[in-house]
Amino acid sequence: MIERILILGTGLLGTSTGLALRAAGFTGSITGWDKDPRQSEAALALKAIDTVALNPLDAARKCKLILLSGPVYSILDWMEQLSGVLTAAQLVTDVGSTKTLITEAGNRLFNQPNRAGFLPGHPMAGREVSGAASAEAALFQDAVWIFTSMPDHGTLSFQAGELAASWRHWVEAIGCRTLDLDAARHDELVAWVSHLPQFLSTALTALLQTEVGDAPELTAVGGRALREMTRLGSSPYSMWRDVAYTNTEAIAAAIAALEQRLAHLRENLRTPELRDEFDLANRFRKS
Repeated sequence: MIERILILGTGLLGTSTGLALRAAGFTGSITGWDKDPRQSEAALALKAIDTVALNPLDAARKCKLILLSGPVYSILDWMEQLSGVLTAAQLVTDVGSTKTLITEAGNRLFNQPNRAGFLPGHPMAGREVSGAASAEAALFQDAVWIFTSMPDHGTLSFQAGELAASWRHWVEAIGCRTLDLDAARHDELVAWVSHLPQFLSTALTALLQTEVGDAPELTAVGGRALREMTRLGSSPYSMWRDVAYTNTEAIAAAIAALEQRLAHLRENLRTPELRDEFDLANRFRKS
């Protein structure tokens, strides 16, 4: 049973998780820590956490579940630090955006005899803004929370296995559907459905800034399409840098495919093939 939780990284996802757990009826203690004290203080003010950890490693030793929330390399760094101080009666989990490196590190550093368990996870939820101040309890409502594991590697202790089952229960209690995927397959899919839309929006928004950003008529001319297509353009580089570094091949392949598709559109602006592209797009949306 999970009675004490430590959230390392009280930004948008970490603080939202604390808020969602409270809204779902979690009555245990939630401790938080962030490298930016303003984030942990904001999470405390929102009552997403009960207290701010003075020493995160000391706090981790006292908690049944440690949730790692932040950029991928930050999560990997915490995994290295935690692996030598936790016991087999504890569980570490995360909300990292890419999963291959994290899952491999989890099975190497944890999921071994006399080691804490590690359950890699990724909620398919978020916003184009960051920070605890933007957190909300309903962020995960109707979202999918993915769990990944590498086949034939690592074992959970009995205690960690019970904690993993309990954490899955709480993930569902906060409004998520759970899905188990191989880590490599996860990274391949999110490159298409999450990472490509982000980089497309970033490129479009940067292009608009360069080409028409100083046009006084832009606000009047730009309507809903402009707002929707550029919304992700305000996402923070600090989070997406690690995504680009840790899923480079899959993202590059998706961007290359999009470049080819855009070239095809450019070449067929006045041919019937343009209609075929619209038909394909409409078919995808209807499905």
